Amino acid sequence: MLYLFILAILMNVFTYMFYSREVKFGEERYDKTTKKLRDSINLVTTKLADADYFSLEHNENAQNYFDNSASGGKVILYEKLIPVVTEKLLDLNANPNGNPYTGQDKIGPNKFIINKIKILNHRWIIADYSNGELWGEVLLKYFVDNDDNITFEVNQTWLYQK
Repeated sequence: MLYLFILAILMNVFTYMFYSREVKFGEERYDKTTKKLRDSINLVTTKLADADYFSLEHNENAQNYFDNSASGGKVILYEKLIPVVTEKLLDLNANPNGNPYTGQDKIGPNKFIINKIKILNHRWIIADYSNGELWGEVLLKYFVDNDDNITFEVNQTWLYQK
């Protein structure tokens, strides 16, 4: 009976030590994983901030360009301007000869259309275009006059080779 009692106590001690260390190991693993995830989130946040550096949404000087109230002009809200400019440029894709602001003429049966647009500041837009086979990029100037008319001008275009 004494041996059985000693064996039971030893089993309880080893079981207690095993489970207490398992909890400690789990907490350490959780802390390490949490730290890695926080570092990853900070890294992604930093990269996103760097990528959005050239963006009308994050450029105060470009935003202030549309605030003409000091000179007697009207105020253009950049939050409303971005979708309008994007929509107007994408609407030109319906042209049967392709979007004229790609800087490319129609090659074969496929027309060049703009796929993606990024408004860089109060004057510049960069856009990606393709005809399904060839891809390119274009740098555009855009102008907003006092009557809210938007005009575009091709500054430079680049067509990648196959």
